[in-house]
Amino acid sequence: MKIYSLHSQQQIPISLHEAWDFFSSPANLKTMTPPNIGFEITSAFSNEKMYNGQIITYIVKPLAGIPLTWVTEITHVQEPHYFVDEQRFGPYALWHHKHFFKEIKGGVEMTDHVHYALPLGILGRFANTILVENQLKQIFDFRFQKMKEIFGEIK
Repeated sequence: MKIYSLHSQQQIPISLHEAWDFFSSPANLKTMTPPNIGFEITSAFSNEKMYNGQIITYIVKPLAGIPLTWVTEITHVQEPHYFVDEQRFGPYALWHHKHFFKEIKGGVEMTDHVHYALPLGILGRFANTILVENQLKQIFDFRFQKMKEIFGEIK
């Protein structure tokens, strides 16, 4: 199995606690996801704080509008500094996403590290080359622009 990685970093002019409140809330995931992914949270929750062991279920439509179920678990939480989500069921053979938040002058630096693998051996590697890697980069690019739109930029 080939494991791929993706790294993203952004600085935004809000406090560490504001960043934590926004990014650790499953309710805000749809805001950060391009509409063409068809992202919908299907788990019931009432804006509770993120916690270790939390299961979040989604429907995503990353390819030709075909709905896929995706289940992630929040496996580590160190408020307000980081959390980790891991896929339990879904389109990836492996999905491990670490979210870090660090106070900097004028705001917060957010860093994401994603490690992922696709099923189907050589077919999965081919799919990554022609589709998945670019789609993930587009999702993070969308999020970067959306966060600039919502929170502005550090001057």
